[in-house]
Amino acid sequence: MKLNRIGVAFAGLGIATALVLTGCSTSGSTTPSATASANATAIITANGSEPANPLIPTNTNETGGGKITDNIFAGLVYYKADGSSANDVADSITTTDAQNYTIKIKSGLKFTNDEPVTSSSFVDAWQYGALLSNKQLNSYFFESIEGFSYDKDSPLTGLKVVDDTTFTVKLKDKEADFPLRLGYTAFMPLPASAFKDMKAFGAAPIGNGPYMLPDAASWEHNVKISLVTNPDYDGPRKPKNGGLTIIFFATEDAAYAEAQGGTLDVLDSVPSAQLANYQTDFPDSFVNQPAAIFQSFTIPANAAHFTGAEGKLRRAAISEAINRDQITKVVFQSTRTPATDFTSPVIDGYSKSLEGSDVLKFNADDAKAKWAEADAISPWTGKFQIAYNADGGHQPWVDAVTNSIKNTLGIDSSGAPYPTFAQFRTVITDRTIKTAFRTGWQADYPALYNFLGPLYGTGAGSNDGDYTSAEFDGLLKQGQAQTDVSKANEFFQQAQELLFKDLPAIPLWYSNVTGVFNKDVSGVQFGWNSVPIYYEMTKA
Repeated sequence: MKLNRIGVAFAGLGIATALVLTGCSTSGSTTPSATASANATAIITANGSEPANPLIPTNTNETGGGKITDNIFAGLVYYKADGSSANDVADSITTTDAQNYTIKIKSGLKFTNDEPVTSSSFVDAWQYGALLSNKQLNSYFFESIEGFSYDKDSPLTGLKVVDDTTFTVKLKDKEADFPLRLGYTAFMPLPASAFKDMKAFGAAPIGNGPYMLPDAASWEHNVKISLVTNPDYDGPRKPKNGGLTIIFFATEDAAYAEAQGGTLDVLDSVPSAQLANYQTDFPDSFVNQPAAIFQSFTIPANAAHFTGAEGKLRRAAISEAINRDQITKVVFQSTRTPATDFTSPVIDGYSKSLEGSDVLKFNADDAKAKWAEADAISPWTGKFQIAYNADGGHQPWVDAVTNSIKNTLGIDSSGAPYPTFAQFRTVITDRTIKTAFRTGWQADYPALYNFLGPLYGTGAGSNDGDYTSAEFDGLLKQGQAQTDVSKANEFFQQAQELLFKDLPAIPLWYSNVTGVFNKDVSGVQFGWNSVPIYYEMTKA
């Protein structure tokens, strides 16, 4: 889905840190020195999209909602712009065995309704998120905690409140990267009032972060959400501005026009039509830097002609029929890099030479041969389509990919647009979609596992294609049992080699974050996960 952070004090695990992005920006990236004349009450305006669900952290797993929840809530930890980590609510997170963790939080903190932030604020929120009957999209993130069950409602017996500022976590197995997850949206705390009426809470959430929603009316659905600074937040993300307004644009082109007109302060996604000229349009205020974003499209596990031996052949044929090099250069103006795996080059453990990765290279002859071999099993009928949301600027690349497939394999192939992201996600979530569909992943925390478990693990919350493989699940489990991340990554690489055989999703490319901002805004930084660091921005 989206974001990441962590800064913990934990004992002797020898855990390797993820590669961070430093000096990667190719912007005129010295932002204008407006700081001296900055207005601390100025509102920063940014682009976004209408959240797919009410703003409950354990049910927010897409970027539109994540941009908001991650600014109105403060978790145990957070990630800085370069991917390094620091504590937020946590005072310390310690362990001696990578299975039993003691978490201490800072005292005196409170939610915006004056409720205190205590150990129970975290434990109760995680318990709510883990129960199957609550149908939370992020419930998967609690599966490693003792007591979690996919079969029935079961409390997380591994969570224990020691006192108001201390709680313990017992995992089912040793997991070297558990602390890395604790800044993700799912692990945010909730006030006691949330559990009285969770639906009402989701419409007007009460948080403990740097920004707050002053009232329900401040969320104008399908238009914008207006956040103000939280006067009681005194953590490391204290805003240098007076508030944040996130505008929900119907198209990226409309957002870009607003940025050009000076009415949008920062845009974190340049539309395809502007990639050739955004650097000249914003000569001193653009960003083009690597980010932990993986793009793909998913073919449902039970799709006609895509199961069994026939399905493996057709999936491989379609992958080899896509000219990724040409598309990334022509459509994206080299702001994308052809994928060589299922993760990201900015993550520790990435490899571009995994066994089976040749299936991601354009090979027209081999694609045709595999397609013909599949036809011998069951002749192809119908058309191959890739669904996408029309409000996200995806049409150019979808057209390019489906044209490449059509021209290579000689089949009818095209895009299948849905008007809005919400409509698009609805048919995916309720499993009524009948075509392939665009997918992607914006890392939650800096680890290989985060690109694999949530997307392809059996029953995982973001496993939209319903892929299941006992062998794959076993490799993930073996990796997670390690106390050294480098050893864990060896198992995660083996898991990817299995994915190259099954291709539950077709990897396309890795994204750079390309953004622009106005000259009267300073302190602009884009995080390693592509999201702007809004609280650092000031405005003249």
